[in-house]
Amino acid sequence: MIDTPDALAALVDRMLEAEAVAIDTEFVWERTYYPRLGLVQIGLGRGDTHLLDVPALDLAPLGAVLADPEVAVVLHDAVQDLTILRRATGAFPQNVFDTQRIAGLVGLTATASLNDLVEDLVGVEMPATQARTDWLRRPLSAKQQAYALADVEYLLDVKDRLEAMVVAKGRTAIADAERAAYDDASLYAEESLKAVAARLSFKGQGRLRPRQRVALDYLAMWREDEARIQDIPRRRVLPDDALVQLAQRNPRRGNLLGARALDDRDRQDYGDDLRAAIEDAYEVPDTDLPDPTPPHRDDPVERSQAYLLNALVVGRGTADDIDPVLLATKSTIGALVEAGPDADPADHPILRGWRRDFVGDDLLRVLRGEAAVQLDGDGLPSRCVGLGEGV
Repeated sequence: MIDTPDALAALVDRMLEAEAVAIDTEFVWERTYYPRLGLVQIGLGRGDTHLLDVPALDLAPLGAVLADPEVAVVLHDAVQDLTILRRATGAFPQNVFDTQRIAGLVGLTATASLNDLVEDLVGVEMPATQARTDWLRRPLSAKQQAYALADVEYLLDVKDRLEAMVVAKGRTAIADAERAAYDDASLYAEESLKAVAARLSFKGQGRLRPRQRVALDYLAMWREDEARIQDIPRRRVLPDDALVQLAQRNPRRGNLLGARALDDRDRQDYGDDLRAAIEDAYEVPDTDLPDPTPPHRDDPVERSQAYLLNALVVGRGTADDIDPVLLATKSTIGALVEAGPDADPADHPILRGWRRDFVGDDLLRVLRGEAAVQLDGDGLPSRCVGLGEGV
């Protein structure tokens, strides 16, 4: 267990000399807004694995490794771990190898667990999970430490196997493009308050009028900011139903904080802020209000088009040993259908880079009525042929 600055500095020096390092994290995330790191596991090869005792250390020196483009940083299902490490070290990652994602490019599933990949590619059965462990408590048992170390013991072996499979399938350029996507600093930056409010869903929000929906957005942004400041889960600041009730109240009609879901302490602690958020929402010009929520519309034409395009994506990916999940999901296919054949590639990843060459252009041809989907010799809907070509 590395628990001194000198020991960490010595390990970081070794990591900076390596071609690749395996990294994993263990954290606790039940009572805080931000995950609290308990351990960082480092692997430099079999038998050369280390545990960083996070509560005893300043992890900033580890940032030099994460940000070094000459050192491959190998993780499984990388984004969450790297987001946590970015916050702990201040460094934005470079040269990431996500074993889960690369597995999806070579005939394996892009949602495989690390245990499954290690067993399939290395032939080793991993220890039983320690999911209920409080990784902040000390001392850690030998069993807990063995479990944590196993997560990086074989990760470089998995990387080597996957790289060989990438080369064998001629997928080096595609794998490089997928790896380069992890260099985008926006993946690890904290989400804006506005973006959080836009993606959250509240029971009863569909019944709100446009002005009330704006008020709900302002209240959600305030709550998110407060949760970050206090480092507590957002619903411990105020529950969802309190925000919806407050959004329904007009600040010009008095009794603004009369929502049943608020208690006296909430009113005392947050009353001024809640009033300000709602009043700000009522200052938004009428021209900037959202359209009234349209009734749910299930267009049978768009639904049929989405089924057809999804079949082509699944068939093409299956036929060519790329997990279709890496190409597009049902929701992103639906968004493409809604946008139509003139869709902006900036809004649709399947219309950019290797995905466009692989299947995106064919999806547009089908949407334009210029091509049809055909079954291949294995019965998969993977072929796309131009109309008049003997479909």
